Amino acid sequence: MFKTLFPKSLKLKLLLNTYLPFLGAGIQITHVSDDFLEIDVKMPLNKRNKNYVGTHFGGSLYAMTDPFLMLMLMENLGKDYIIWDKAAHIDFISPGRGTVYAQFRLSPKEIGQVKVAAESGKAICPEYTVEVLGEDGKVVAKVIKTLYVKKKQRTITQ
Repeated sequence: MFKTLFPKSLKLKLLLNTYLPFLGAGIQITHVSDDFLEIDVKMPLNKRNKNYVGTHFGGSLYAMTDPFLMLMLMENLGKDYIIWDKAAHIDFISPGRGTVYAQFRLSPKEIGQVKVAAESGKAICPEYTVEVLGEDGKVVAKVIKTLYVKKKQRTITQ
C-alpha cells in the first residue's frame, strides 16, 4: 500500500531524512522533485556539526553533498547503468555560520548527454559542481563531484 500511496521521490526524501549519518549531522532534505532532477538540502549549525572555532565542520559540509547526484542519475538512467561516486573535491571558501543550503539540479539535456556518452559501453566520468551557500547567499564551499557511469553489458541467456 505504501508503494502506491506515495511517489518514489517522497519515499526517498523520508528515507534520507531518517538516515543516521544525516540525522547526526543535522542534514535535512527539503525537496525531491518527482522526476529526480531537483534535490534541495539544508543543514542548520548545531552542536553536532560545529567545529572547534564554532563554524560548520567540513566533513558535514561535504556529507550534505555526497549521494545526491549519483541518486539523481540512477533514477533517471535506470537499471541498465552502473553509477558510482568516483571522486570529490571540496574547496572551503568562507566559514559556514547559521543554516547552509545546497541545490542539486540536472536537466533532461544533461541526462541525455550522459546516456549518449555511455552508449558505447565504455565508462564515462561526468563532473558536476555544487555550491554550498550560507543564509546570506554567499558561497561557503564548492564541491566538484566526479561520477562513474557505465552502461551494463547485455548477456544472452539460452
